[in-house]
Amino acid sequence: MADSAYTFSGAERERELERLRRIEDVADPASWHLLKASGMGPGWSCLEVGAGAGSIAAWMAERVGSEGEVVAIDLDAGFLDATQLPGVRIIEGDIRELNLHAARFDVVHARYVLVHSPDYEALLDAMVAALKPGGRLVVEEPDFTAAKGASGADIEAFERVNRSIVAMFEAGGKDPGIGLRLPALLTARGLALELVETEVPLCHGGHALAEIMSLSAVQLRDKYLATGLVSEEDLAGYARFAADPRAWGIYYGAVGVVARQPAKTAPPSAYTPHAG
Repeated sequence: MADSAYTFSGAERERELERLRRIEDVADPASWHLLKASGMGPGWSCLEVGAGAGSIAAWMAERVGSEGEVVAIDLDAGFLDATQLPGVRIIEGDIRELNLHAARFDVVHARYVLVHSPDYEALLDAMVAALKPGGRLVVEEPDFTAAKGASGADIEAFERVNRSIVAMFEAGGKDPGIGLRLPALLTARGLALELVETEVPLCHGGHALAEIMSLSAVQLRDKYLATGLVSEEDLAGYARFAADPRAWGIYYGAVGVVARQPAKTAPPSAYTPHAG
């Protein structure tokens, strides 16, 4: 049965805020790069979907200036501090249910949103509908199927937990490798790909990405155990692996895409090809 709940719903608030801020530290530079590649600049109207703790929305507001617009939407806006987000309109809700489909945004950005929903097709449809003609959709998603241990004393536990992560997503009707499908999903909606970037970082224990995944394992402990693929000792081994500077592994891959909404529907061509 599909599980429509956000994967980290119910997580302890302070620990979840720490996780979100650590993700910002690691992932924001790649997001900035993609958004700059989209052409985003002064006066643009921007929508941040799944705004988390708000770092990208704040960066957008600085870049578009007082003549621009930034809307930040999240199912749980409790981590967004309005006092720290001048120029950002905060909305708590689901983009599929809100009246944001007026083709009004120059750029729509979402990072690690689709992987948490079995209804990712409808989420993408809503994002595309929010774009102006000629607007850019910037989407970043992980590929957890790329996870693989390279070396380390607890590599077997690391591999078992990786398999449980994939199984957890699949059990909820979610796609753990959705990053791999982004280009096809966007072109199927008539968008033109402008940039596709991939990264599969090999990290040592103690790396910021390893620490994030170790923290996630603490928060999602019960869900990992519920797959039946791991034990408490495996989870302890995963934590040791993530902390051991001699252990190396790939925790997940990442795919980032910039795609353009067609400026307008072209009229039928009067030209008739012929053999000559």
